Amino acid sequence: MRIAEELGVDAEIVLYLKTPPDAATLESIIAKLEDPVTDLVRRDAMWTKLGLTDADAATPAQVVDLLVRHKQLLQRPVVVTEATAIIGRPKDRVRDLLS
Repeated sequence: MRIAEELGVDAEIVLYLKTPPDAATLESIIAKLEDPVTDLVRRDAMWTKLGLTDADAATPAQVVDLLVRHKQLLQRPVVVTEATAIIGRPKDRVRDLLS
């Protein structure tokens, strides 16, 4: 958000835990995504707790299903414009996209 403010870009912040994206929204993001679709899924303690492997998040359909069921696994931030979506890590990627 800070980068958008610095650049004077209007941004809508979606709190993904409070308002998780549905399957259609995730599919729309994936269609614009510059990054590998598998990068949308966090491989963290929750991933390990669920006993997941890379094979569980290998396709766009699997990623959508997984993120609908386990919203906590959504990598963030995800920055979406009309034409492009990126995972905003490192932060310079956000600046480059919004500039």
